[in-house]
Amino acid sequence: MSDDGEDLTHLDAHGHARMVDVGDKPVTARTAVAEGRVVMAPATARRLLDGDLPKGDAFPVVRIAGIQAAKRTPELLPLCHQVALSSVDVDVTVDADGGVVTITATAVAADRTGIEMEALTAVSVAALTLYDLVKAVQKDVRITDVRLRRKTGGRSGDLDLP
Repeated sequence: MSDDGEDLTHLDAHGHARMVDVGDKPVTARTAVAEGRVVMAPATARRLLDGDLPKGDAFPVVRIAGIQAAKRTPELLPLCHQVALSSVDVDVTVDADGGVVTITATAVAADRTGIEMEALTAVSVAALTLYDLVKAVQKDVRITDVRLRRKTGGRSGDLDLP
């Protein structure tokens, strides 16, 4: 049991990690939205917007990295199930004056288990990719506030977070 009295579903009777059996759960439509920020100097953000980075236009690379990451989540996170993603969208918005890039990933699937980890992994890898693409210009870039914003579907229902 966990501190809140719920069964620890990822542990067997001997306390060993296991993958949860979701075979009896119904297939439902599921959506997860995650978000993260990459904080940099306004001058770096302007170069990003202008496509003036040493490695070129970062936006398509960041989006593709996020999509690929969502598809590979069960390879990266040991107890995640493979899910049939029907779509992954990665959006990148830049506040050049504030030096903040917001990355939002939306994952959609019809499956037996949630896809929050796919959306969170997409944001995380997209942010790491952006970091890699701007580090030649600025060394003290920060990745912050990676979090789940919304999920729909499944037994636990919908969740909207501020």
